Amino acid sequence: MLIPRIIPCLDVRDGRVVKGVRFQNLRDAGDPAALAAEYERQGADELVMLDVSATADGRRAAVETVSALRRRISIPLTVGGGVRSEADAACMLGAGADKVAVNTAAVEDPSLVARLAGRFGSQCVVVAIDAARTPDAGEAEPSMSWAVVVRAGTRATGLRADAWSRECQRLGAGEILLTSIDRDGVGSGYDLDLLRAVRRGVRIPIIASGGAAHWEHLAEGLTAGADAVLAATIFHDRIRTVADVKRDLASAGFAVRAAGGLEGSPGGSPDASPAAGPRGGAR
Repeated sequence: MLIPRIIPCLDVRDGRVVKGVRFQNLRDAGDPAALAAEYERQGADELVMLDVSATADGRRAAVETVSALRRRISIPLTVGGGVRSEADAACMLGAGADKVAVNTAAVEDPSLVARLAGRFGSQCVVVAIDAARTPDAGEAEPSMSWAVVVRAGTRATGLRADAWSRECQRLGAGEILLTSIDRDGVGSGYDLDLLRAVRRGVRIPIIASGGAAHWEHLAEGLTAGADAVLAATIFHDRIRTVADVKRDLASAGFAVRAAGGLEGSPGGSPDASPAAGPRGGAR
């Protein structure tokens, strides 16, 4: 059985980490490299960096930011935002990413998933699925389904999240990053129904995303079938440290990797460099 992973998320815009609600009203949350180093010190298993304006701007994720993160951390790093081709993926991997996340480009050209998996290996390919709840009026008894949306939730695709996740697995994706648009930044916990619906159809790992504000939310996500749990607010706002969350989960009976580095109470400036230096720059 895989040990669950705790993954802080860095949404980056113009070289700064930002946080909002349902992808709107973004506020500054700090320097990405400093935050990345601090989260590794606290015991993060991996990091995800998403350049939230790259797709809208028609560019790939900022290479200099990826390189800056890699110089400060040694844990696995997934990078998304504007990855539209094998060349874009190669650029991100060359800059220091261990995996690339594709979203809009995969919906527009599903063969991209297969090409990336064929060239770089499935272990390098994460498909990010942003899903919004919608009443399914086609059922005899109305239930809920989830529509795949792209471009920061502003455009519908006509795809259902459960069906699209199965297709991504068939095409060679190694992992699904599943975000509930309805829950993003709200703090009410992951959409567990969405998570269970996707879990029933795929074998590949799922990263739950969107809505976590307390360690109990992470526990609920893992219980509902997530292999990893991604969070931003709980860490950026210093509600709990990664080490705190791991202690909480361990106390609740979850197997977690030991938190490394100095463990302390939440606090400090998100722009402050950690007391300890980077743990090596190579992957």
